Amino acid sequence: MSRNYYMAGNWKMHMTRNDAAQLAQDLVNQLRDGTHKYLVAPSFTLLETVSAVIEGSNIRLGAQNCASEEQGAHTGEVSVLQLKDLGVQTIILGHSERRHVYKEDDALINKKVKLALKHGFEVILCIGELLEEREAGKVEEVCERQTVKGLEGVDVSLLNNVVIAYEPVWAIGTGKTATPQDAEAVHAFVRKVIARLYGDDIASKIIIQYGGSVKADNAAQLMAMENIDGALVGGASLKTDSFIPIAKFQA
Repeated sequence: MSRNYYMAGNWKMHMTRNDAAQLAQDLVNQLRDGTHKYLVAPSFTLLETVSAVIEGSNIRLGAQNCASEEQGAHTGEVSVLQLKDLGVQTIILGHSERRHVYKEDDALINKKVKLALKHGFEVILCIGELLEEREAGKVEEVCERQTVKGLEGVDVSLLNNVVIAYEPVWAIGTGKTATPQDAEAVHAFVRKVIARLYGDDIASKIIIQYGGSVKADNAAQLMAMENIDGALVGGASLKTDSFIPIAKFQA
């Protein structure tokens, strides 16, 4: 089964509008002839600016989170309706920083996943273990739980709008990367979990990205693995000269 590589940049809490517009324009220019699927996910305050720059290009607009309610008295939150209004197509949910820094649990993430899918968004559902969980031999247990709970109640008809991103927490922003073999083992396991939940056909089609200190010099080796279908890139996505070689890697 051939799956198209999906290369995404999560800009996290960085940049002002001028910086974001410049980076977005550089990416539009340099990825125009790219053969993979592309996405950038700026901060909420940058979405309108970046949306205007990438409109009509081959780069999708992503948001880094959304509220679990459609609208109402939720001070400081951003709703799916507001994101749709800005042209957002994809929402990243369950990122390890949301789980571990902001204490979002599986139930809350699942509520957000279902709300985003209901409103027609593509969802990138992030999963991954802490270092202590890996050392305790709980990698599969943690990744299975986060996958199963994250997708609980999601109908098979919506799975074409779901992407999984495996991000071992100990490799995010640390410079440490899971070896291609380590990452492949988890990706293959998660694909088996999807097969159990939704069947082999869906499992063979679902995109599973890897995230965690992806760089130009390891992207091709990671992407060469059978079950790794792209990358969710953090720090290296903030500069054109570090993101472009990742985004345009040759398989």
